[in-house]
Amino acid sequence: MTEPMRTHMMDRLWELQLANGYIRDEDIKNLSDEFNLSSIEIEGVVSFYHFFHRKPTGKYTIYLNNSIVADHKGFQRVKETFERETGATFGSVDRTGTFGLFLTPCIGLSDHEPSALINFHPFTHLNAIRVKDTISALRRGLDVDMLCDSPSDNLRYAPAPGSVFFKSFEPGMVLEKASVLGSDGILDEMKKAELSGRGGAYYPTWKKWLAAKNAQGDTRYVVCNADEGEPGTFKDRVLMNTRPETLLEGMLLCGYTIQAPHGIIYLRGEYRWLLPKLQAAIDKYREAGLLGKDCGGIKGFDFDIRVQMGAGSYVCGEETALLESLEGKRGEPRTKWFFPVEKGYLQQPTVINNVETFCAAARIIEMGSEAWCQLGIPGSPGVKLLSVSGDCKLPGIYEIEWGMTVAELLELCEADDPMYIQISGPSGECISIKDKYRRISMLDLLARKDIRSGGSIMVFNKSRDLVKVLLNFSEFFKSESCGICTPCRAGNFIIQRKLERLDLGLANEKDLEELKNWGMIMKNTSRCGLGKTATNSLIFAMDKFSDYFKARLDKDYNGLNLKFDLEAATEAYEQYKN
Repeated sequence: MTEPMRTHMMDRLWELQLANGYIRDEDIKNLSDEFNLSSIEIEGVVSFYHFFHRKPTGKYTIYLNNSIVADHKGFQRVKETFERETGATFGSVDRTGTFGLFLTPCIGLSDHEPSALINFHPFTHLNAIRVKDTISALRRGLDVDMLCDSPSDNLRYAPAPGSVFFKSFEPGMVLEKASVLGSDGILDEMKKAELSGRGGAYYPTWKKWLAAKNAQGDTRYVVCNADEGEPGTFKDRVLMNTRPETLLEGMLLCGYTIQAPHGIIYLRGEYRWLLPKLQAAIDKYREAGLLGKDCGGIKGFDFDIRVQMGAGSYVCGEETALLESLEGKRGEPRTKWFFPVEKGYLQQPTVINNVETFCAAARIIEMGSEAWCQLGIPGSPGVKLLSVSGDCKLPGIYEIEWGMTVAELLELCEADDPMYIQISGPSGECISIKDKYRRISMLDLLARKDIRSGGSIMVFNKSRDLVKVLLNFSEFFKSESCGICTPCRAGNFIIQRKLERLDLGLANEKDLEELKNWGMIMKNTSRCGLGKTATNSLIFAMDKFSDYFKARLDKDYNGLNLKFDLEAATEAYEQYKN
């Protein structure tokens, strides 16, 4: 089945954005003619994505991460320095058209904060001096790729027998074993290993692959969700940077199992700097005969992989929104008439797994399900990658066996007086230090005894303002909502306003009640996971830290108590008076 022309839409928009710094009016008209679509529809696609602009973004386009971890590591000082040194303000371009400054949510570098992307090259551990030196060097004409950083992988911990995910890997070995096992044998190994999706849903991998194998369709597709957009998560970044071969082999494994000829890696726009490494790995596999016709010498197994760049949209991490984006449309979640394994990409049976899941599948076939099950605990075998950041001395990647307690993890990362721990990013669960002896596993989700994690652990100490943390999360969800359903579009706005009242000392008991009510409305009526989980952290926090929230209320509320912030009122004057 040949892909329709519209599937090239994202690539064409990227070409124009990178060539001109924005999408021009004539580009819209030309694309309209090229794809036989109305200009309005092209505009709709362009306006949906964070990294596509309709106005010039400067010779050097700078995206500064404004996540909560960055905020705690010195974001404000770095932001002020960028503005002072470039002569631009965030959200605009300087008068010469040289520098464009923009804020963006987490860019997958939470272990290197504060961080930024300059022309999509990473700059990490920023401070005022580094920013000043970088802008000066750019003014002198130095190339961005000579100034940027190569983010370290920060592999902090692996099980005592040695790492599963990051040990050496022999290309082609998994494919060779797969040809012996056959499709049914592969599914059996996945079932014995109890591998489940590592993006947070934890759906059994073997069931998904089997459903796609048995679905009716003209062709099948394997899609890797590398749109790692959950703030605080960076494990897939490290996997792609260190062992891209295991990702390719995991996709090959799936392709062989379901007899799919096509594989697509949907790579988030923030990871554009990883594209050359991924493409080099794909090219190497093609040259070795492991991709293309008769992959690995298996007669009749033709499978190839391409990379599709995303363009900055958190909601595209939801699998049906990702499919819409792959098809050259706005990345809005589909209504759930069908699962992607039934009607996915181009309405054909499609398996969508994230990077860690495919890498884990490859390792399970490599080592065998029996050896995999020797790790972890009964009912939750194997290992899990965690991205740890925040108030700890050793942020980075922790490869843990399922069953490790939160207390053990906090000790390993040398957490600094932890009080509040955010699990699985803003859409996950928050726990207090009182919960530190809970295990991290795939068990007891409903009983809330053990903790599941999609991959992010953010640690906050006692000096952090919990309301400020939740406000940052709220702003993130408000900005990232696609706006297609009212509960999410309106609810996130109202939640933020209520939290602002709480922050200013103007809230009362009724506000807390309305926060919970809106959280339930959004959870029960939103179309996709963004709206359903956007208030998770807030609701958990209000339960875990009820005394804290009550202490923030205006107990003598009479509608006249207004807070005046002298520091905020004089900030601009103090900043520029010298």
